Amino acid sequence: MKKLSDSEYEIMKLLWSRETPCTSNEILEGVKEKLDWKLASIMTALARMVDKGYVSCDRSTRTNYYSAVVSEEQYKMEESESLLEKLYDKSTTKLIASLYKGNKISEKEIKELREYLESLERKWRKGLWSVRKIVFWEEKHVFC
Repeated sequence: MKKLSDSEYEIMKLLWSRETPCTSNEILEGVKEKLDWKLASIMTALARMVDKGYVSCDRSTRTNYYSAVVSEEQYKMEESESLLEKLYDKSTTKLIASLYKGNKISEKEIKELREYLESLERKWRKGLWSVRKIVFWEEKHVFC
């Protein structure tokens, strides 16, 4: 998938936060604190996002309704994989080492990461988890 611009990402965050599809005016209202845009700019961005496959547009009524096609989790996973591949040769260890060297990861976060990895290892040893179950568990226990 094509990458989202920072402005498009702001629109996606709004769409992910909504339970129901949004009109362009609702989107404009929802992002006005982050984006100083007019309605025409929102419409242009939405058209690009539809073309990229991130957003769907329901044109069955007089008002167009927009909703996210790609889930937030799916987007973050793809962006994470892209970042790892592009900057760190697909190495999570190199990423964490870079964060550590740049003082961008706290001792608390290191401890949380260690505990998380140890819990996964315990589950593997007990044979309680398949790869699919671990991936599902990770999605529900993301720590930021």
